[in-house]
Amino acid sequence: MKLFRHENRDRNDDTRRVYALFELAHTSVDFGAAFCFTVGSVLFFWKSLETQAIWLFTVGSVLFMAKPSLRLAREIKLLRMGRYEDLAERAEEE
Repeated sequence: MKLFRHENRDRNDDTRRVYALFELAHTSVDFGAAFCFTVGSVLFFWKSLETQAIWLFTVGSVLFMAKPSLRLAREIKLLRMGRYEDLAERAEEE
């Protein structure tokens, strides 16, 4: 089994559910980052709101960093789920 394989997400109902939940989290992070950058950009029009704008850009950057972390966590979870399934099949054969 390898990471980032479509077969890992379509193995069974549990893997499809895990994949869907991670996709929802990934999309939420995308929207959060976009919101932070958009509002932060608007706030830069006023010098008095520059600090808040900088904070929103920082939060947006952290959210963008979370995206590949979510994808990697999802793939590791799916890979491990496959290994557990393989172990269960081997135990049944014995």
